[in-house]
Amino acid sequence: MAVLTFWLAMIFMSFAIFAPANTTVIATLLICALSISGAMFLILELDTPFAGLIRISSAPLRDALALLGQ
Repeated sequence: MAVLTFWLAMIFMSFAIFAPANTTVIATLLICALSISGAMFLILELDTPFAGLIRISSAPLRDALALLGQ
């Protein structure tokens, strides 16, 4: 995740340095930054499916394990 963050920061830095500073460029960079940060948030959230803001129930897994244990 650190390498991905560094790589994306370098890409955005190069876009910000070489693009002219107008409203379209700033809006595009903002939308892209929000999109990438949302994707990174989902990657980190889905890494731990039983904890965090987005959770799945462990009841079906417990039911399946109970049936296997019989």
